[in-house]
Amino acid sequence: MTSSRRRFLQTSIASSTLVAMGATTVPGFLGRSALAARGVKSNQRILVVVQLLGGNDGLNTVVPHGIDGYNRGRRALRLSPAQVHKITPEIGLHPAMGALAKLLENGRLGIVQGVGYPNPDRSHFRSMEIWETARLENDAQAVETGWLGRALDAKGRKPGDDPPALHVGGGALPQALRSRRSEVPALESLESYKLQVAGAEPQGKATRSALTELAGLERRDDDPLLGFIRRTSLSAYESSSRLEQIAPKAGGGTKAKYPNFGLARRLELVAQMIKADFGTRIFYTSLDGFDTHANQLGSHQALLNELSDSIAAFHDDLAAAGLADRVVVLSFSEFGRRVQENASQGTDHGAAAPVFLVGPVARPGLIGGHPSLDDLDDGDLKYHTDFRRVYATLLADWLDCPPAPIIGSGFAPLSLLRRTV
Repeated sequence: MTSSRRRFLQTSIASSTLVAMGATTVPGFLGRSALAARGVKSNQRILVVVQLLGGNDGLNTVVPHGIDGYNRGRRALRLSPAQVHKITPEIGLHPAMGALAKLLENGRLGIVQGVGYPNPDRSHFRSMEIWETARLENDAQAVETGWLGRALDAKGRKPGDDPPALHVGGGALPQALRSRRSEVPALESLESYKLQVAGAEPQGKATRSALTELAGLERRDDDPLLGFIRRTSLSAYESSSRLEQIAPKAGGGTKAKYPNFGLARRLELVAQMIKADFGTRIFYTSLDGFDTHANQLGSHQALLNELSDSIAAFHDDLAAAGLADRVVVLSFSEFGRRVQENASQGTDHGAAAPVFLVGPVARPGLIGGHPSLDDLDDGDLKYHTDFRRVYATLLADWLDCPPAPIIGSGFAPLSLLRRTV
């Protein structure tokens, strides 16, 4: 082992181990976008996923105010025709979703109704697992990878490319992004990725010098552990050394106005990275709190307001930059809620629910009929569109990835999107 390798292990193994274990995952892509380095603007299509955690009440989101079954099942939670943003004479959007209603009027919002899967599971964990893996089989091998993780592995990645996907926000990596061969970094803010190389001067200077020297050595990596630590540490070091140059580029010049919501801040970060022309094609984030078993009206209104205003601000930001036709936003929840409200002025776990698509949609407005409010499955709406058909559309028509190897055969894509780029 050379002296540089010894110094590397001695001075940076602690911080490297943190990086390797995901405590502070610092993606090297922030400092080495190949496209940006060449001055080339990307024309790639981008998918942004916003997962609604907890089971969103689809009936009080896309409100069938003019259908009798809604009025019978909802007393305390009923929304009147005068409150909602009308889509048809019978159906409208929740009053807090005015910003998304405007996008619908402008032809930028598609709502796929009655989405679900056979034999629905009302467990949060299991239903999320089904949606995120696109696998109904309940065994370890089936759920080892997620639907987007398999797509990442199928597309592959060239050395030096930006990571094809990013998890934006805290917490564990969503199962949808788990893969066998593709590393998906997590990102909370650009500022949080400013890495301070361990050690005060002059030790810090010696550490940085050792890392720089190590970067130029032949990459034999004969020691697997050393090789792993070496790669993650050098990636972190590269990011740290260039991040201050990248951050102003990613955020500079924007005049977009985002509301003061956590989701809005995460989507603003995504927009900054898209405008800075990073090569990442899939961004994944979430909004929690939709498990509304009690006192639903106020909390659900606040959540839908955050969702609607945040996505609309994100879309408007990209539109101002001339990038809105490159980006599709998918928003879904693991299940809907029951038709009948409960005694606590809330709703319990249900089944079918609407899915939202924002961007260059082929069919703005409602897609598919509203599930019957009279013909129920144990009190729940019956699905008529398998969620894997929505995924098949995104894979085939947006990400240029054959869907059958990813989600299985028999799920024909829907006509949901316009390929404008």
